[in-house]
Amino acid sequence: MSYDVSIDVAGVGKVFPIYEKPHHRLFQMLSPRSRKRRWFREFRALGDVSFQVRRGETVGIIGRNGSGKSTLLQIICGTLAATTGTVTTQGRIAALLELGAGFNLEFTGRENVYLNGTLLGLTREEVHARFDDIAAFADIGDFIDQPVKSYSSGMFIRLAFAVAIHVEPDILIVDEALSVGDEAFQRKCFARIERLRDSGATIIFVSHSASTVLELCDHAVLLDHGDLLATGRPKEVVGLYQKMLYASAENAAALRATCLARIKDRQPIAEGRSVDAAAGLVAGEGAGDGGHFDPGLVSQSMLRYDSHGACIEDPHIQTLDGRRVNVLQSGSEYVYAYSVSFERVVAGVRFGMLIKTVSGVELGGAVSSVAQEPIPLVEAGEHLAVRFRFRAMLTSGTYFMNAGVTGRVGEQESFLDRLVDAVAFRVSPESRRITTGFVDFHVIPEFHSPQGAESRSNP
Repeated sequence: MSYDVSIDVAGVGKVFPIYEKPHHRLFQMLSPRSRKRRWFREFRALGDVSFQVRRGETVGIIGRNGSGKSTLLQIICGTLAATTGTVTTQGRIAALLELGAGFNLEFTGRENVYLNGTLLGLTREEVHARFDDIAAFADIGDFIDQPVKSYSSGMFIRLAFAVAIHVEPDILIVDEALSVGDEAFQRKCFARIERLRDSGATIIFVSHSASTVLELCDHAVLLDHGDLLATGRPKEVVGLYQKMLYASAENAAALRATCLARIKDRQPIAEGRSVDAAAGLVAGEGAGDGGHFDPGLVSQSMLRYDSHGACIEDPHIQTLDGRRVNVLQSGSEYVYAYSVSFERVVAGVRFGMLIKTVSGVELGGAVSSVAQEPIPLVEAGEHLAVRFRFRAMLTSGTYFMNAGVTGRVGEQESFLDRLVDAVAFRVSPESRRITTGFVDFHVIPEFHSPQGAESRSNP
């Protein structure tokens, strides 16, 4: 193993025995070796996973729930033995795998700091010298002298992370434990991870956040049902992961088979190529030129309001020249289009659109006119085409479009038809983008010296 390689995962597989009934475990233990009967079935959590992490790299492991991410991290840390294969590491490892791991619930926070620090390789004197910094970072106040069994999940993870980063590890491994912290603490943690990375530490973490992987990582690893599907640049691997999330069962199976074949032939996703091209699949016309259409990216959460004389049909996004797309490029212009058929005479008609995040945060939208200037009257049987031209001023991620039509029902303006999450679309990641949050305001940072030297900016 080269000195430059910090972690070498070679052919790692893990199989767990699953017993249908508790007493079957006892029967298995008591069975004579000569006539050993298997009282369990095998569950394959990992199969033949191999990759290397170089010293100082930050690697994000992504994949759906149950793909084997946490199992892999436990094997790398040495808290779980691999069934097949080997893992070789160089340097001190600090791991944050699950809530409360390595803590004694009866001990106080202070006592657990000393216990955990010792387990991670520090002497008592070294822990004592760093205790104030650990306590300040955890910021749990007087609870530091209370038994940790009284802690909330957030307090648990604050203290555990504070200890882990203050042992100055050569390798830091973080599972999804940080997701339980509040937003301010998560930001503080990731800032500290960035500092560790800049100081030369090797970092591996599991995350479902594409933006976090793109921002922090040099490489990404994609797992699916225990198999390694891809390693490579975060942009390509994250794009492949997002494609699999929204693909139909048939397309997902084809994509998975293609990826497994490439991994077997040791062909990682090529830099600079699109995910679809690297996987050998057709991404659709015009990929890379204003976006493309992914047939697997379909809203699974669409909800239609009760109709009151109107029906919204065929909501979709298209380029300015009319090509349908649902994978967009940040900053480009598109048209959100749908048609509405009217079953009765309606007065005061207006149309609307709304863009939302996956969690339902309403980012913005528009209506076809102000309340005082609607379409005065629409006849029964009339069919209207609705178009909203917009610029995709969004950072990478998945979003949803709503569609709605309102009219006067009695003296009130009310929805005649409305589709919630009518269209799912994705904004492609760009590794060089400095934008944070959801909306790209095209911010141009500038900085200059206090002496009034010439200003500089990052375009």
